[in-house]
Amino acid sequence: MEEQETNSPIVLTTDEINCLELQNKRLVTDYKAQMLEDRHWTTREFTDLLNLDCNLNSRRKVVLEIGCGVGNFIFPLLEEKINLFLFACDFSPRAIEFVKSNPLYNEDNVRAFVADVTTDDIFTTLEQSTVDIVTLVFVLSAIHPEKFLKVLQNIFLLLKPGGIILFRDYGLYDMAQLRFKAGNKISENFYMRQDGTRSYYFSLEFTSELLSKAGFEVVNISYIHRRTINKKDNIDVPRIFLQAKFKKP
Repeated sequence: MEEQETNSPIVLTTDEINCLELQNKRLVTDYKAQMLEDRHWTTREFTDLLNLDCNLNSRRKVVLEIGCGVGNFIFPLLEEKINLFLFACDFSPRAIEFVKSNPLYNEDNVRAFVADVTTDDIFTTLEQSTVDIVTLVFVLSAIHPEKFLKVLQNIFLLLKPGGIILFRDYGLYDMAQLRFKAGNKISENFYMRQDGTRSYYFSLEFTSELLSKAGFEVVNISYIHRRTINKKDNIDVPRIFLQAKFKKP
């Protein structure tokens, strides 16, 4: 397969736009029902975020969250009072409205905006080589695999030399993948849910090769094994996620 030119914009199809809107409707619906928990686990497991120098005299670090949803990642970070400025983007205007309506939202510390990271759209808000850390948490899996490389190339341009990606997504052979029926499979490790949203399941080898192709160095990468437990409904499900850190040379 020939690679597309990196300077050529990739435009989402109508089906892909509808799919991403469905993805965000799921987030917003859960938010309204108070079923989404704030992602405090990120500050436990992504130690790079907490290791940022909190000295008020130090240079303020810039963090970009891609696919911020309704802000369940950024607001726990703000509560940690780390010396950083947060950019948060999402494809859905509805999700960004929820972020801006949060009482913790203050543009002295955070700026939320609508952007399509599969195109050059994000560069209308952020300049190249201005970001220290990009978080990509359960985002890439919802994008078509043909657009993975373009997204990562955009991130590479946004990051300063030495900047990093903190990555977490669904791992290969996660229970959610194993439960899909044959008719839900779109392509290798890529599936369609019943509600029309999509999900990709990442292997260590594929992810390492993909990020290396985009210009990144692999700092660490591993599968994370967790369990989803709901005692009320007698649910105990093993989960597999992929967590990694990549660095721009």
